[in-house]
Amino acid sequence: MPMVVGVVAGVAVAAVLVLIGVFKMMWRVAEPNEALIISGSKHRTEGLEEGMGFRIVTGRGTLVLPGVQAVRKLSLDLNETELHVDCVTHQGIPLKVRGVVIFKVGDDFVSIANAARRFLDQQKLMAERVHNVFAGHLRSIVGGLTVEDMIRDREKLTGQTRAACGTEMEKLGLIVDSLQIHEIEDPTGYIQNLAMPHAAAVQRDARIAQAEANRLATEAEQQSFARMAEATRDSEILQAGYQAERDKAAAKARQAGPLAEAGARQEVVVQETRVAELEAHRREQQLQADVRKPADAQAYEKRTLAEAERDARISAAQAKARETELAAAAEATRVKTAAGAEAEATRTRGTAGAAATRATGEAEAAAAQARGLAEAEAVKARGLAEAEAIKARAAALAENQEAVVAQQLAENWPEIVRAGASAFGSVDNMVLLNGAEGMSELFAKALTMGGTGLGLARQLLASMNQEGSPDRNGRTTAGTSSLNGLASPPPAQRVPVDEK
Repeated sequence: MPMVVGVVAGVAVAAVLVLIGVFKMMWRVAEPNEALIISGSKHRTEGLEEGMGFRIVTGRGTLVLPGVQAVRKLSLDLNETELHVDCVTHQGIPLKVRGVVIFKVGDDFVSIANAARRFLDQQKLMAERVHNVFAGHLRSIVGGLTVEDMIRDREKLTGQTRAACGTEMEKLGLIVDSLQIHEIEDPTGYIQNLAMPHAAAVQRDARIAQAEANRLATEAEQQSFARMAEATRDSEILQAGYQAERDKAAAKARQAGPLAEAGARQEVVVQETRVAELEAHRREQQLQADVRKPADAQAYEKRTLAEAERDARISAAQAKARETELAAAAEATRVKTAAGAEAEATRTRGTAGAAATRATGEAEAAAAQARGLAEAEAVKARGLAEAEAIKARAAALAENQEAVVAQQLAENWPEIVRAGASAFGSVDNMVLLNGAEGMSELFAKALTMGGTGLGLARQLLASMNQEGSPDRNGRTTAGTSSLNGLASPPPAQRVPVDEK
């Protein structure tokens, strides 16, 4: 039993293997670039005439009965053939045309069938057959054209050739993918002679163009040389200007040192002059604070006290006169009242009127006398105050003549400086050998010229103290005007200083 199963299995496997082998022998597949031509059985193909007796398969597989059907392959690849054709033109000029034709079997069943009938066993001769077809038609077409037409319009030659060969190529089952005319050879030299006039004209134009180009180039060179000369001139002018500016700057630089030194010296002199002015102003202020202000304060105090005493006396005199006037008025009223009481008689009224008139006159006389006394007392008090003030100034001069003189000199210092500087009024140029020190010494000598007035001021004060003596009213006689003039000098004026 197991043996039977094994035999059956072996037979089945063998049968399967046989079937596979038979199927492989019967199954044929067409490649993309080929067509299978199957003959041996009646078969109808669309587009083909009935009774062709073969089947065409492209791009798929099919079953073929071995021994009953025959299978052959027709290539669908591109083919190429070169054209070397001797032609004669319409003008009788022999030419040689060189070109190439690229063709293949058509993809439709009709073209494949036509090509299979004609080239299935002669596929290698397909290029020669195509060359012969194109050579004949090309000779015929060239014979109807001129050389000029062929040269000017090769597309026309190519189009006519393809159109003439199209019917025959279709019968052969072939299609033309490309037709190109590469070259047209002229053994007789006709084309060369035809081109000679044009070549001569081209050479002429070339020579003319070359001459024009040379002329333009020469003109451009001349203009360039002119511009170069102009640029050189401008450059030299600019260089000369720059050199002049450099020389001027160098000269200024050489002068900068002396000018700076002179400016520095001038600034030193100006600053020293300002320092001298400030020092003089400081001394003036110091003298005013130390001497003049205390003296003015003492005089103001005494003058104020005298005025207060005078006002008190005047007030007392006015009060006394008012008292007298009031007393007289009261007395007159009393008398008038008494007279009124005695008015009954005419004699009494007359006596009362006379008494009243007399009392009124006496009262007015007393009032006038009181006013005169008050005015006399006021004048006397004013004189006494002035005498006290003058006496205080005299005492101050006697105690400290140096301070007073110094004060007067400080207040009149600008006039003294102006008087000393007047000696240089007519001097235009002055040369100092030792710079700022010489200037300082010169100003010091000029200023000391006004110092000689100090002794004269002292002598004047001494003489005023001897000659001036107070009278019985407390006033001075001889030295009053001079003293007042010295004590009250004119206001100081600042002298302008030239900083140069």
